[in-house]
Amino acid sequence: MSATIVPPLAVAPMEGLTGFVFRQVFSRHFTGADDWFIPFVTPTTLPQFTDRQMRELAPEANAGIHAVPQLLTRRTADFLWSAKALADMGYDEVNLNFGCPAGTVVAKGKGSGFLREPEAMIRFLDEIFSADLPIAISVKTRLGWASEDEFDRLVDVYNRFPMKRLTVHPRLKSDHYKGNVRLETLDRLYPSLRMKVGYNGDVVTPADAVAMTERYPGIDQMMIGRALMADPALLRKIRGGEPATEAELDDFRRDLFESYTAAFGSLKNAMMRMKEYWFYQLALYDESERPAKEIFKSKTPEAFADAVRRLVETCPLRRDARASWYKPL
Repeated sequence: MSATIVPPLAVAPMEGLTGFVFRQVFSRHFTGADDWFIPFVTPTTLPQFTDRQMRELAPEANAGIHAVPQLLTRRTADFLWSAKALADMGYDEVNLNFGCPAGTVVAKGKGSGFLREPEAMIRFLDEIFSADLPIAISVKTRLGWASEDEFDRLVDVYNRFPMKRLTVHPRLKSDHYKGNVRLETLDRLYPSLRMKVGYNGDVVTPADAVAMTERYPGIDQMMIGRALMADPALLRKIRGGEPATEAELDDFRRDLFESYTAAFGSLKNAMMRMKEYWFYQLALYDESERPAKEIFKSKTPEAFADAVRRLVETCPLRRDARASWYKPL
């Protein structure tokens, strides 16, 4: 066992996957998450959250965990009212998303779309940090839009502001989630960052977590997304715990399916959400390609359950997940 002390572990915001149901169910079965980032809250011009947003943000939806809402906006007024409202609800941190690469997001200049406009970013950040908000602000970023050289300018921008933390996903917007993380650029500029720094990207095994901790001394937080969907015991393992057993996984998936059904009132809706989850969970099983096709082709909850049972019975469970979702650039 490595003597390296890994920093606090955070669960990345993944739309459709790490919503309030998943957060609650995961916390009943597994340990290790120090922070949960609530996916993509887009404030409207009306100074109030929608009913759908409140399902994610209501204090009772996040009881027993430390949750951090992630805001997706480029309008100062919308950020300010929503950050104040979140503080009033008891949140102590809000995260600003400069990383989302989705086309519908960047077309509006939000997420990583903002990275093309460093001067506009300076104005926006100056306005929100000078507002004396009663809540800490952290930022999630990529290296840039289309070139790693853009990160030099972005580091200069970020260093101007008293953010709680800058979490870096070392890919470009143009990469989306393909290819390998671009560590050389982060290596070069990491010593120049004046704030606390978090790391996010391609941490799939405990060995990966140790390697990134040693590569970036003093890192404040490690954020993990896709790999945790594949291996729900990953955070526990990073802390020296045991891998998930098949019995644990079965109990967890059963609880998740039943909780989705109760929350959304539909077995079919729950099945579709579980299929999204299984896209990643397959990475924890060997020889799963053929049984996986049955899972994704299933039309009814009964057929889905049968397909899952056949996969579990025939496919060996791995100690660590593999990055089966990897796609080259």
